[in-house]
Amino acid sequence: MEACVAVERELDKLSSKFTSLHEHGQRSLEELINSIQSIKQELSEAPEDHQLSAAQVLTLNQCLRRIRDGVSRISTEHKDLHASVSKVGKTIDRNFVSDFSAVITEGACEGEGSQQLLNEVICEHFLRQGMLDIAEALNEDAGLNLSHGRKEPFLELHRILEALKNRELGPALKWAEEHRERLVEQNSSLEFKLHRLHFIHLIKQGHACQREALHYARNFAPFAAQHPRELQSLMGSLLYLRQGIENSPYASLLEPIYWQEICDVFTKDACRLMGLSVHSPLSVCIQAGCHALPPLLSIRQVMQQRQVAGVWSNKEELPVEIDLGREYHFHSIFACPILRQQSTETNPPMRLICGHVISKDALNKLSNMNKVKCPYCPVEQLPSDARQIYF
Repeated sequence: MEACVAVERELDKLSSKFTSLHEHGQRSLEELINSIQSIKQELSEAPEDHQLSAAQVLTLNQCLRRIRDGVSRISTEHKDLHASVSKVGKTIDRNFVSDFSAVITEGACEGEGSQQLLNEVICEHFLRQGMLDIAEALNEDAGLNLSHGRKEPFLELHRILEALKNRELGPALKWAEEHRERLVEQNSSLEFKLHRLHFIHLIKQGHACQREALHYARNFAPFAAQHPRELQSLMGSLLYLRQGIENSPYASLLEPIYWQEICDVFTKDACRLMGLSVHSPLSVCIQAGCHALPPLLSIRQVMQQRQVAGVWSNKEELPVEIDLGREYHFHSIFACPILRQQSTETNPPMRLICGHVISKDALNKLSNMNKVKCPYCPVEQLPSDARQIYF
C-alpha cells in the first residue's frame, strides 16, 4: 500500500505540473497570436507602396524576438516535463518488485498434467468472456480437444447474456422455462424478474398496450405467493397508462438498474445450475494472487536477510496467514485450536469422543501411553477412537 501511495504522490506532482505548464503555455501562445494578428492587421491597412518606418521595423523585430523566446521557453518546459515523467517510471521501479520468482513454487506448473490443466483453465476463461475465436485457437494449439458438450454451456451462457445486454428477453425466458423445476429448487427469482421486465416494456408503451399487458399479467400467477409486493406495484402502474408511467409514482419501474440486475441474476443462477462458479477461476486466482503477493514478497525478503529461507519449505501451506476477505471464502476450513494450523489432506480434523475437534497432528502430539486427554475437558480416550470429520 505504501508503494502505491508513493507512486500516486509522484503522479499528483506530475499532474499538477502538467496543468500549470499547460495553462502558462496557453496564455503565452494567445499573447503571441494576438500580437501577430495586430501587426498583420496594421500592415494590411497600409497602402501597397508603403515603406516600413523605423518604429514598425523595431516592433516587428521585437515580435520575432518574443516568438523565439516563447518557443524556446516552451521547449525548455517540455524537457522539464519529460524529466518528471521519467521520474514517475523510476518511482514505480523503485517501489514495485518486477521479479516474482522468489515466491514461485518450483515445479508448480511442470509436467504435462499441470500444463494441460492450466491451458484448460485459460481456455475456459476465454469461453466465459465470449472470446470464442481465441478459445478455439488455444484449444487447437494446446491439443486440449475439448468436446462440444463441454463448450456448449459457455456458448449458451454468452449468447443469452448478449441478448439481455441488447434488452432482448426471449432467449433468457425460453431458457428459464426449460429449467423451471431446477430453478424453483434453488429458490431462484430469475423467471419472475424476466416476466417483470417484459411487463414493464409493455406498460411503457402506454394505453395502446393496456390489453396486451393485462393478458401478459397471467404469467405472474405462479409467483404471486413469493412476490406479492412487487406484483401490487406492477398492477398499480396500470392506472397511469394514459398519463405515462414516467409521470406517475411508479416511474422507478423504468430505471435501467433492472436490466443490470437481470444480467447478474441470470449469470449467478445459470452458473449454479450448471455447477460452475459465478466468476472465472482464472480471474479469481489472479485477484487473490494480487492480494497475497505483497506480504509474501515481504516475508521472503525478511527470510533472506535473516538467512532462514529454508523455513519456507512446506508446499502445502504459506509461511504467514493471509486474509483475503470474505469474498474469497468458497468453502469451510478448519484451523486446529492447538497447533494454529489449517487442516490439509494429510492433517485432517479429528473429532474426539467428547465432541471437541483438533487436527490429526495435534492428536498424535497429545497421545501419551496410548491415551489422549482432551485439551478442553478432562475426558480421556484412545487415539483410535477419534474420527475424521469432513466440512
